Amino acid sequence: MTEVLLIVGLVIAAFVGFNIGGANTGPAFGPAVGAGTLSKITAGSLMAIFFFLGAWTVGRRVVDTLGTELVTSTAVFSLEANVTVLFFIGGALFLGNYVGVPASTSMTAVGAIAGLGLAGGALDWAVMGEIMTWWIVAPILAFWVSGVVGRYFYARLNRRVALAQSEGPLLILDRSGAIPRPAMGPNTTSRELVGTSIVVVIGCLMAFSAGTSNIANAIAPLVGSGDLGMNIGIMFGSAAVAVGALTIARRTLDTLGSDLTQLPLTAAIVVATVSATIVTLLSAIGIPASFVIIATMSIVGLGWGRATRTTTVAEGVRGQETAMSPGALATDEGGEDIPDIGEEDPEDLPAASELFNPSTTARVVLMQNLVPVLATVSAYLTFRFVPLFGL
Repeated sequence: MTEVLLIVGLVIAAFVGFNIGGANTGPAFGPAVGAGTLSKITAGSLMAIFFFLGAWTVGRRVVDTLGTELVTSTAVFSLEANVTVLFFIGGALFLGNYVGVPASTSMTAVGAIAGLGLAGGALDWAVMGEIMTWWIVAPILAFWVSGVVGRYFYARLNRRVALAQSEGPLLILDRSGAIPRPAMGPNTTSRELVGTSIVVVIGCLMAFSAGTSNIANAIAPLVGSGDLGMNIGIMFGSAAVAVGALTIARRTLDTLGSDLTQLPLTAAIVVATVSATIVTLLSAIGIPASFVIIATMSIVGLGWGRATRTTTVAEGVRGQETAMSPGALATDEGGEDIPDIGEEDPEDLPAASELFNPSTTARVVLMQNLVPVLATVSAYLTFRFVPLFGL
């Protein structure tokens, strides 16, 4: 019976990893795919490689947090409990992926394990409090960092890295010499090559940060109970993530790459860099962070910063309602002369309808909040009232 339960647990852990790949490939490579820089297959392959690197290095710390530190006794991680927790995590994430919305994997996993710990009287409230504190602080930090970039640095950054896609291949193989070597395509400019390289590197950084934070969501219960070794667990979970990145992630790549927002490339680079850096730093101290929520607040902060370029600080404070217009997110300033703060014309900003799809945005917000709550409540009720688990 124990062997059967372990096999079931491994199958469900693989299912969780599969859905993690689906949920995180979109935020990492959606902008690059939407801009035509990468194919979905290439995006999935890069996601698999860099997710594993993040999991193997920094991700171990988060596995320890969820597998041993969030609960006061790992005795609650019986095989039956592990199977059920992983089922709730995987089921909730699959629901998000099915409707094409990348849910917060970390919040979902923490919620399910917290539900188990709460029902069994083994939840470490100090650790849970620290995690929830960072869940509040991190999005606020992302908002303000992105806001400062949007207000003071975005215009110059956009002039240097904005990417205009040319026709034809980006790179070709030059066979004119004795040894073939890569060369720029016939219509490729140096600026385009640099911009493309930057957006791909940033996507890889995001994939790495996803590995640092999310590998624990698939394997922490099994590692915490001792049924799975850390190294084997990381390899097993990463392989499942790779399958998800190459298959079901196509839906979230569409959502994040084109349906949700026509985010310009420079803005996508800023959001990705801020979000991935915060998530990686939190993972290094053992905090499972929500990349989706941090990235969302980064987008809002960047929009606020861009909008307030049309006002002085005093005017921005008095007129926040106008400054928060999401239409300010993506002004293209490719010209040579960049107006000083307070001298830009608000009429130059695009309409909000050109940037955001309201129905898709509402669906994303709803699912990002519903999925973790669903996992938490389901886990608590099951472990509290179903006699099978003896909690």
